Amino acid sequence: MHRSSERIAALASALAKAQTVLVNPEKTMTATVHDDRRGEGGERSFRYATLASGLDLVRKALGQHEIAVVQTTAMDEPTRTVRLNTVLAHSSGEWIASDWPVCPMSDMASPKRMGAALTYARRYGLFTLVGIAGEDDLDAPDLNIPTAELAAAQTSVASGYAAGIRPGSGNPRTGKVSSVLAP
Repeated sequence: MHRSSERIAALASALAKAQTVLVNPEKTMTATVHDDRRGEGGERSFRYATLASGLDLVRKALGQHEIAVVQTTAMDEPTRTVRLNTVLAHSSGEWIASDWPVCPMSDMASPKRMGAALTYARRYGLFTLVGIAGEDDLDAPDLNIPTAELAAAQTSVASGYAAGIRPGSGNPRTGKVSSVLAP
């Protein structure tokens, strides 16, 4: 869900200037998604940038134009989900925000599961608001999948990412392949 201050002209101007120097972060990690829903034993890999590498680039570029990034979480009782709010706040007082679902509240019982989902949401929320790409574009291979099946696959992959990361995955020092199991 998108929200903003009544006016965003100064923020938009500053963000446009920051985006001229903001580059996509280097994709140093690899994830492999195992998906056997269609009985094909499918496996797909994609590269992605870590949240830390993106934050380093974003903070530097936005800070030079007096834009701060603030990310907070909240519990949404009606839907029983943890939500992430990402805000770009300009020194003028103008702001723009995006709200992303993180995980079901029940995942709070598993800190690793919730932490993985939160990192994923933080990366997507931030990268979306500033206009950078943090992972390979995998939409093209799915063009032959009916829309309903594609939506289910994307939801399953996101859920699997949050729930099925194997220990040791996502380690930029070792370069280990992250393994994600789609439910």
